[in-house]
Amino acid sequence: MMPRWRWLCLATLLVAAEAHIKQDEDSEAVLDDTEDFREEPKTFLQVEYKTPVATGDVFFTETFDDGTLNGWVLSKTVKEDSDGEIAKYDGKWDVEELKENKVSGDMGLVLKSSARHHAISAKLKKPFIFDKPLIVQYEVNFQDGIDCGGAYIKLLSESNQLNLEEFHDRTPYTIMFGPDKCGEDHKVHFIFRHKNPVIGDYDEKHAKRPEVDLKKYFTDKKTHLYTLIVKPDNTYEILIDQTVVGQGSLTEDVIPPLNPPKEIDDPKDKKPKEWDERAKIPEPNAVKPDDWDEGGPEEVEDLNAVKPEGWLDNEPHFILDINAKKPSDWNAEMDGEWEPSYISNPKCETAPGCGVWKRPMIKNPDYKGKWKPPLIENPNYQGIWKPRKIKNPHYFEDLNPFKMTPFGAVGLELWSMTSDIYFDNFIICSDKEVADRWASDSWGLKKLVASANEPSMLNQLLTAAEERPWLWVLYILTAALPVGLLVLFCWPRKKVEESEEDFDFKLSDLCDESNLELQSNAKEVSEAGKESGNEENEKSEDEDDEEEASLEEEEGAEENQSLSDDEIKESDESTGSGEEVKQSLRKRRVRKD
Repeated sequence: MMPRWRWLCLATLLVAAEAHIKQDEDSEAVLDDTEDFREEPKTFLQVEYKTPVATGDVFFTETFDDGTLNGWVLSKTVKEDSDGEIAKYDGKWDVEELKENKVSGDMGLVLKSSARHHAISAKLKKPFIFDKPLIVQYEVNFQDGIDCGGAYIKLLSESNQLNLEEFHDRTPYTIMFGPDKCGEDHKVHFIFRHKNPVIGDYDEKHAKRPEVDLKKYFTDKKTHLYTLIVKPDNTYEILIDQTVVGQGSLTEDVIPPLNPPKEIDDPKDKKPKEWDERAKIPEPNAVKPDDWDEGGPEEVEDLNAVKPEGWLDNEPHFILDINAKKPSDWNAEMDGEWEPSYISNPKCETAPGCGVWKRPMIKNPDYKGKWKPPLIENPNYQGIWKPRKIKNPHYFEDLNPFKMTPFGAVGLELWSMTSDIYFDNFIICSDKEVADRWASDSWGLKKLVASANEPSMLNQLLTAAEERPWLWVLYILTAALPVGLLVLFCWPRKKVEESEEDFDFKLSDLCDESNLELQSNAKEVSEAGKESGNEENEKSEDEDDEEEASLEEEEGAEENQSLSDDEIKESDESTGSGEEVKQSLRKRRVRKD
């Protein structure tokens, strides 16, 4: 009767086979529906969208849910330091839904042109004055990825001269914040313009770059939430999807440093002519050796080189293309006489080389080059000269850089090589809870829909295999490994166990035969001992029965030992001792257990 564990292995194999067949059927169905799924993405989760309403004190909000650009002003100026048509801010803007993972009723601002300058801006409800925390938050989605371009915003400085129709790259701003990418450089800007209180000029201070990898935020085509928090204690935080990716101090973690140095180099100080900065000099007493040969080539032919077999000396590297045809629009007067082009000689592709063979060049072992005296330490070395330090006439120490220039408008002034960049749900406020509730009612719904519409694991595997066909080999090996292990550890054990049972049976029979033979030998020895004891009794009649019995037992034991040893040796030579057989059987049972 088949043991239980064998039935278990058989059942496991049947279940695995059935699951494999079912998986193949599902894979075929998914493959049939893949094109339809890709052509027209479906939204599997339906949510009820309501335009978010900010609670508390806010300075600016925008959702674009009305489908218009009311309140926004397109720039009509041109970009400075640019020529011709490219200088115009003629990039197109529109209000649309997301391409993927759309939420019904939710609209956003979309940059529609590529390789164009774009500029659009809107006024705040009231200017922001830096007497309370600043929170700037908005959403970005690179719907078609991004090659080179930005999605940052500028908080335009408040002034009487601020004209949104004249908004361009040189318009004064207080803060610039948002993602930017060109090539493989992925970053999130936080730049603020700081006023020098001594001379009145403005310098751009760049926050140190986040140490996290930002690439996925530019490539996954999902809507991401960008948040900047600037606090009155002169600290800042940069968040993406409500996770801190960068933070620091306005006084210490900016480039260039906020406050200038107390001392600077004296611009009037000049290095003396006799100042010697040479750490080492040529040894003045050194003499060129008499056997030093400055002549000779640096490289010579390798005399040990041998021309490879099959070298085609008479074949050129390039030949005329006999299949080339003169273009129909070729004008001999304008283009000259037409000649077919040259192509690589196909005979040279299979040969080690073509043309006249020449020995390769190697470095000349006898070449020493121009002689130069060795260098020694300069006894007159004075070190690297540095100008003396003087007090910085423009020195200042700003202990509260948070007090920045008030701003009264928000603008996007961008150049991008990729179109369809999506912006949505702008908010500028001072309360973090207000910004979080705003994000929950807007970006939170987009995140929920995007998570529900994520493709299944099977679809992801199929998509990856379409891009990298070699993954099919890995999939097959992964699927076959459990089946192979089940077959390896389940089925072969039947023969092994039968052979072990047969072996146990043969060893037990052998042990029984050895024990019977040992017992028979012991009986023969005991009988021989009794006969010798009787002969001894006849010679010594004076001894009593007890002494005769003891003598018979001692002599019989000695003879029994000698005879049994010989018999046992003979038995060991033929079949092995019974004790060894028992030990071997005992070891095999332990191994089996």
